[in-house]
Amino acid sequence: MKARHKARKRALDILFESQLRGLEPLDVLQSRADDPEIALNPFTTSLVQGVCTHRSDIDETIAQYSRGWELDRMPVVDICILRLAVFELMHQPDVPVSVVLSEAVELASDLSTDESAGFVNGVLARIAVAVPGRSPSP
Repeated sequence: MKARHKARKRALDILFESQLRGLEPLDVLQSRADDPEIALNPFTTSLVQGVCTHRSDIDETIAQYSRGWELDRMPVVDICILRLAVFELMHQPDVPVSVVLSEAVELASDLSTDESAGFVNGVLARIAVAVPGRSPSP
């Protein structure tokens, strides 16, 4: 498993756990960092911190482009995947759009419902087109 993919998966695990347990993601992140048996990739840390810093804008963007789906009606894992990917689309210009989309779709395929991969791909494709300088390659 590639290092960045593994880092995204670990960031997703942290966001998902914090959502389910009603904890702050940064507190869950810190508890992982304090565990000597868990080695956190710096990319994991930057993803979780970035989602926390920009969460309001991220959630607003997801709500705007999810076409008829309220955030509170989405599966928790889907919203966490979308938050990670939207953070990368909006604030990580060094990561190609195609990578952001394929990573998010893979996570949704592996961890969520049968329909989630298509839903995540559609929302992210619409967002990518709207982010200046970030439209997907043909």
